Amino acid sequence: MDYRIKGNDIIIKQPDFELAQTLDCGQAFRWEMQSDGSFTGAYLNRPLHISTLDISDSTFILHNTTEDELLSIWYDYFDLGTDYNEIKRRLSEDETLSKACGFAYGIRILKQDSWEALSSFIISQNNNIPRIKGIIGRLVEHYGAYPGVGDMADETAESLAFLRAGFRAKYLVDAVDKLYRGELSIDGIKAAPLDEAAKKLMTIKGVGPKVASCALLFGFYKLDAFPIDVWVKRVMADFYPNGLPECTKGIEGVAQQYLFHYIRKIYGRVE
Repeated sequence: MDYRIKGNDIIIKQPDFELAQTLDCGQAFRWEMQSDGSFTGAYLNRPLHISTLDISDSTFILHNTTEDELLSIWYDYFDLGTDYNEIKRRLSEDETLSKACGFAYGIRILKQDSWEALSSFIISQNNNIPRIKGIIGRLVEHYGAYPGVGDMADETAESLAFLRAGFRAKYLVDAVDKLYRGELSIDGIKAAPLDEAAKKLMTIKGVGPKVASCALLFGFYKLDAFPIDVWVKRVMADFYPNGLPECTKGIEGVAQQYLFHYIRKIYGRVE
């Protein structure tokens, strides 16, 4: 990543990055596209407005941002230190993945806060993106920021009625309870191998393999996590009935993102 300061803005040059493909692809739910194609959102309750300056030159503007915030927060969050060109080169050893990488060329895996991602994907169950964003918006509005586990320690399913989250509220409460009491720990999940980490998460009521895998990929940066939904089941059945190719080993989750968006293009996207 190259960058320069221009007034109160930071201009970065970052290949293999596209805002909508990264911020509006279902891995995070606090970003909103504006009428000009820019995005506003937040990470660790730090707000950001980011826009594309020149997509052909891979340049972007982080508005009203300091150099310190770029280097200490956004560089890591947007995973700007990872060479996605090399990842795509490796995945493109497979014909279908090569097409998928070309179609969804600008996806990067966000390094989200673990608790925010876990709780967001608990909320996401059997839900669509507008409703997920609405529930999370009400949660943030109620607390004045995205609440931590300790902030929510006294909540019950009844006290969370304002979220209008339905059955998901009791799952959220159970996650808070297990983490607050120390039955689970964020650090312990981060340190555990993938299968063990998934088993830990699935002790939370309502958390099954898909939610656990999404949380581990997007909230714990376990790039070997491979969330499977109806679209991914279809791509596996049609293109990989014998399993993923060797070129995906260790980065199955990144491959999943490329395939997820490509398969919806092939078969027609349905929200």
